Amino acid sequence: MKIKNQILTRINQKPIVYDTFYNDNKKQKPLVIFCHGYKGFKDWGTWDLVANNFAKQNLFFVKFNFSHNGGTVNQPIDFPDLDAFAENNYTKELQDLDDILNHFTSDQSIYKNNIDTNNITLIGHSRGGGISIIKASEDHRITKLITWASVCAFGKRTSTTGDLEQWKKDGVKYVLNSRTKQNMPHNFQFYLDYINNKDRLDIENCCKRLTIPHLIIHGTKDPSISFEEAKLLKLWSPKNTLIALPETNHVFNAKHPWTENYLPEALEVVTKKSIAFIN
Repeated sequence: MKIKNQILTRINQKPIVYDTFYNDNKKQKPLVIFCHGYKGFKDWGTWDLVANNFAKQNLFFVKFNFSHNGGTVNQPIDFPDLDAFAENNYTKELQDLDDILNHFTSDQSIYKNNIDTNNITLIGHSRGGGISIIKASEDHRITKLITWASVCAFGKRTSTTGDLEQWKKDGVKYVLNSRTKQNMPHNFQFYLDYINNKDRLDIENCCKRLTIPHLIIHGTKDPSISFEEAKLLKLWSPKNTLIALPETNHVFNAKHPWTENYLPEALEVVTKKSIAFIN
C-alpha cells in the first residue's frame, strides 16, 4: 500500500508532508524512516521505487519533506517556497525528524497495528545522513542506522563557510540549483544556528556515541561528498559496516526525473544491502 502526501500538522510550526509504503497485513513490522538531503525532497527521482522495494520486504517505509526544504503542502516537489528554504537550518530538521518519530510511535497512530516501535531504522542520504547520525546518537528509540553518501561534518559545508562578513552584512547568500536554475537563499540565521548548536551538531562526536549497528554506503566516485568522508564515519562509528560502491556517484547513478520502472544497478545494490541489514 502506498499513501502519498499525508500532512502532519503542528502547533505554530510548518506542516510536514510525508508518504507511507507498507503491506497492510495488520502485522507489526520494522519502521524505516528516510531523510532526504540538501536541495532534496521525498519525491526526487527514484525514491518512490526505493520505498516500494522496502515495502515488498514487509518493512514500513516512511519518507517526508523537511518542513523548510522549499516545498509546500500543495506542491511538495521542487522548491516553490524559497522564503521557507532561506529559514531552514539543522536544528529545524532535527525537530522535524523528532516529530515524525513521535507521530509514528504514538499510541494514537492510525498505523500502530502495522509498526513495531521497538524496531526503528533511520536512513539518511547526503545531508540527511548527518541529521540521521545526530538523531540516532541522542534518541534511544532508534535501533539501526543507515547512511547513504553521508556528510561527515557540517562545519565544512558551503552552508557554513564562505565570506561570513559579507553574508552577515547582506543577511542572505545564494546557491545556484543547477537543475532548476533557481538562486536558492540561505539567510544568515543558518550560520548562527550552526554556531549556537555546534556541540550538538558535531557528527564525529555523535558517531562515537552510537551504540547501535551503523551501515555506511558510499560511492567511490562521488563528486559531491568525497568517499574520504565515508572512511571517517567508519573510523568513528563503533559498530559499523562500510560498503564501497565503485564507479558510483552521489545518487547511486539515479537522476531526477526518473522515468524507468526499475532502479539503476548501483541503487538496487544499495537498496538490497540496506534491507538485508535491517532484517
